[in-house]
Amino acid sequence: MVFINKQAKIDLDNIVVGLLKWDKITLSVHEVMQYVDDIVEICYQLDNAVYHHQAKYESHLKYGSYSYPYRRNKTTIWYIIYEIDLHRNIYVNKIINNHLTIS
Repeated sequence: MVFINKQAKIDLDNIVVGLLKWDKITLSVHEVMQYVDDIVEICYQLDNAVYHHQAKYESHLKYGSYSYPYRRNKTTIWYIIYEIDLHRNIYVNKIINNHLTIS
């Protein structure tokens, strides 16, 4: 089972706001909501993943041991950072993009 914690929900809300206010491209509310829904869908599929990537960036490791890279387009990767408990439950703790990731 996948659980999305409060911080990750805040991150999703911030993605909505950021995309709606983005100066480079004007996106409709529908397009923005679909964008975020796609990220949420990836989150809820993590418990079916065969392999879980170890988080490698220091800025990710403070939020979880695992990181799923979701490539949205040629310039943006969203990292879904999470933990797995003994019962294989997934706890999504942070969603951050490559532009904010410090390597």
